[in-house]
Amino acid sequence: MTRLLVVLKLNWAMLGLTILGLVVLGLVGCSKPLLYQEQGYVFGTRVEVSIYGASDAHAQQATAEIMQEFQRLHNVFHAWKPSALSDLNRAFAQGQSKVVLPELANILLDATQLSTQSGGLFNPAIGGIVKLWGFHADEFKPALPDQKQLSAWVAKNVRMRDINFFNHQISSRNSAVQLDLGGYAKGYALDRAAAILKQKGINHALINIGGNVLALGKHGARAWRVGIQHPRKPSPIATLELHDGEAIGTSGDYQRYFMVGDKRYCHLIDPRNGQPVQGVQAVTVLTYGANAGVRSDVTSKPLFVAGATGWRDAAVQMNLSHALLIDENSTIHTTAEMRKRLVFSEK
Repeated sequence: MTRLLVVLKLNWAMLGLTILGLVVLGLVGCSKPLLYQEQGYVFGTRVEVSIYGASDAHAQQATAEIMQEFQRLHNVFHAWKPSALSDLNRAFAQGQSKVVLPELANILLDATQLSTQSGGLFNPAIGGIVKLWGFHADEFKPALPDQKQLSAWVAKNVRMRDINFFNHQISSRNSAVQLDLGGYAKGYALDRAAAILKQKGINHALINIGGNVLALGKHGARAWRVGIQHPRKPSPIATLELHDGEAIGTSGDYQRYFMVGDKRYCHLIDPRNGQPVQGVQAVTVLTYGANAGVRSDVTSKPLFVAGATGWRDAAVQMNLSHALLIDENSTIHTTAEMRKRLVFSEK
């Protein structure tokens, strides 16, 4: 019997991570492929679910439930279209409190704790500044915000700890708080997808949401293999294996950005000055254990904001042992633990 090798080649050039080595391997005329894959588009990015070893019917049913869950979360988290979050932002602006679903209250409480741990470098309360820069839109124009308006927003000094929690009734001491959970939602969705798969008895899968990836089990006899995208080239700088329960997340200046002259302005804003972060091209972190998805999404942000001089301290503060930063000169910096996991494409 002949072996059939089909390589699924995907264009992830605009994503933080490139999935490598996902192949469909079967026997011609004897068995079906072992790998089921389905793609979708949600959270403003491409998502993919890869399931190994399950029947097509079982994998398809589980994936359909995951995609439905992603769409539900998208409708809850959306920062500028009608959603539970935008309703809450409207209440904050009007100085009112609002009763929210327990899920959203717990998410905001968790985001507040993570923001405190980061020393405020992860700050979902600065949605007003993100909007002023034009990033609350599907397409953004190459235009700088009015500097007086920007200075006024920065002076409001919004923080997650401005939010009051009374059971599920939420209010804010600062009416300028405008929540944007773009740095939390994809990671939360990864954890929800993993929970759904486990409930369905599926133990081997890879979930990718715009470059945030979580692994369950293995890809057959080997670990799942992913690549870290080069921020300035259409190829990975390195590959690594993801083991059961591990997640990897990237924050980069090459996905959502605009150019004015020869200067790049990305969607990752420094809460301290209200400016898009400069001097960093990308940060990648690897997390594991409980809520690995959320932590892979959240913890890359403080490192990116801290920059090439402060990212190691930020990693310690966020309890991260595996992290990588690429600075404005494309120089790669890694923790010792992360370096051991990487196979670099070039010397």
